[in-house]
This record gives sequence, C-alpha cells and structure tokens, in this order.
Amino acid sequence: MTVNPQKEQASVMTNALAGRVRDAIAEAGGWIGFDRFMEMALYTPGLGYYANESPKFGTLPESGSDFVTAPELSPVFGRALAAQVREAMDATGTDEVWEFGAGSGALAAQLLQTLGDRVRRYTIVDLSGSLRRRQQAALAAWEGRVAWADRLPERFEGIVVGNEVLDAMPVQLLARHGGAGTGVWHERGVSLGEAGQDAEATFAWADRPTALRPPVEPEGPQDYLTEIHAQGEGFMRMLAQRLARGAAFLIDYGFPEAEYYHPQRHMGTLVCHQAHQVDSDPLADVGAKDITAHVNFTAMALAAQDAGLHVLGYTTQAHFLINCGLLSQLEQLPQAERAQAAKLMMEHEMGELFKVLAVGAGPEPWQPMGFAQGDRTHRL
Repeated sequence: MTVNPQKEQASVMTNALAGRVRDAIAEAGGWIGFDRFMEMALYTPGLGYYANESPKFGTLPESGSDFVTAPELSPVFGRALAAQVREAMDATGTDEVWEFGAGSGALAAQLLQTLGDRVRRYTIVDLSGSLRRRQQAALAAWEGRVAWADRLPERFEGIVVGNEVLDAMPVQLLARHGGAGTGVWHERGVSLGEAGQDAEATFAWADRPTALRPPVEPEGPQDYLTEIHAQGEGFMRMLAQRLARGAAFLIDYGFPEAEYYHPQRHMGTLVCHQAHQVDSDPLADVGAKDITAHVNFTAMALAAQDAGLHVLGYTTQAHFLINCGLLSQLEQLPQAERAQAAKLMMEHEMGELFKVLAVGAGPEPWQPMGFAQGDRTHRL
C-alpha cells in the first residue's frame, strides 16, 4: 500500500488542530461560539487553514488547490483594478498601496507590474507566515518596494485593496426557531459530540438563547439560520480610525442587507471549499478546507460611514471591471485566455455575485471610475 505523504501530513495537522479546538471547548465549559471555532479553524498558527502549508489557490484541483480567485483566473483582473488604483492615488494625492490578505501574491504582482513607479511602497498585511513566504517568492522582482506587516499602523495614507478578505473574517451564527415575531433566536456554536470507540469526540452544533439579532427580522414562518459580521464591521471601523487620507476597494461575494436576509435564504450563506468542491459542513476536516460566509455589504458600508468614511460606490464586479477598461484588455488576449478572463464578468460566474465596495477618507467624496456606470449604492 502506497502512503501519500501530503495526505498523511494533512491528517496529522487536522488531528492536532482538532485537539486544540476540543481543548478550547472544554476550557470554555463545553461550548464556543462559531466565530471562535472559525477563527481557530482558519488562523491557528501553523495549523489553521490559512496558516498551514496547503496550496489553497489554483485553477485546477490536480494542483492540490481548493479554489480559484480572480487574480489567478486572469491577469487582466489586476490590470483593470490598477486603472482604478492609479486614479484613486491621483485623486487623494497618495503613492502607497496596502493590500489585505494577498493570498498567492498574484494580485500584488499584477498591480505592481501595471502601476510601475507610481507606487512608492506596496505593503501587504497578512497574518499567515506560510502565505507570506509564497508572496515573497512571487514578488522577488520588487524587493525593496514591497513590505509586509502584521497589522495596520495607527495612522496611514494610501489606497487599500482587499480581494476576498471580508468573507474570510469569522462570523457569528444566529438560528431562529420558529417564525418571524414568534420565533426565539439562538446563537449557534460548537460543542463536543459523541466519541466513538478508540476515537476522539467529534464536533457538534449546539444552540443557546441569545439577545443578538440580525439587523432586520427575516419574514416568514420558517426556522431561519443566518450570520452577523461583527469582525467585518470592526475592520471597517478600524479603517476609518486609521486611514487619514486615501480610499479602500473591497471585492467579495455577497449581497445588500435586503437580499442577505431574504426569507428564501433561510439556510444562511456559510460554505466550505476543498479541492474545488463546495460543502456545508465546517465541523469536518477542520483546518483542511476553507470556511467562508457571504458579505453583508450594507453592514460594511454603514460601519464605515458611521465611523467617518465616505461611501464612494458599490456595484457588481462586472460593472466595475468594465468601467475600468476590462473589455479593451480582453481584446488583446489570445482566444483561450479571453474565454477564461470573461468569467470575471459573466453573470453566472463572478460577474454578478461578486461586488465592489469603495470607501474614502478625506475632506470631500469623489466618484471613482469603477462606478461610473451601474452604481448600486442606492440599494445598500
């Protein structure tokens, strides 16, 4: 029998992380909120999904990857975004770019290559040591201009970009047992299930009554499961406190509030990604797969606005990229690459589900080019 070293290592890692989570549950009296579980599953140093050595990003499962993001899909994504970043730097009088969660480093390379000397410094804020090493290898050509940081400074200026960052921030789960007006809300967390013979206890869902509520009460007589985004909203408030001058462009999949808490979305948006397959069981294979929730863009925009930032625009990824010159970029590609890049704006691919939210810090709001046509800020 042939042993796959990668699979064996992944199994050891998963077991070690599961042990850490079991210890945390025991120390907390037998129950932890899902946000705590998600944080441990994704970010435990050396063991969590984003902190371990697994490939993660790629176009095919044969590479060992779990999902593909827009910069890996086609370099025209970064080139189109670069047009917006350049305009934003000119409008705000800044010359630095700050990227959150830079993944493989593909987007940073695309932006640096396209913007050239217009970017004086490119700082990547990433907690993952393994991803940082990959980024440093991918960005070796810009050594001296690219820096890494564990956190934002207390005050900074520049243009912030974040592609699929908000969806990876831990969320709290709320479960309503019963219909609108009469149902009782619970926070859904994680406890220990039954242990099999010669086996550690598995993880199990456990609900506790809570005073927490979603921002709107979903209509209908059905039970309802959903998420609230305290960490994402906290991130937006932190941006407002620390960004002295500049703008932020956040690209992710999600909905405005009215769609997020629609009666038909009664099973929530939480999903997992592994080997380019989607599943709905975050309690299994802890640390070996991505856990993510769609973004409530209304909550993000309100948190930013209430903390002092201007909401500069909100639209679909398709509208944003087309406004930034994607179509002319596509014309220059060979046919095979053009078909791949077109997925960035196709409605049934990334074009409609992915949105772009822009916020700005400065004395006056301005309209970025990415929202010139198709702005949906009024729907937030």
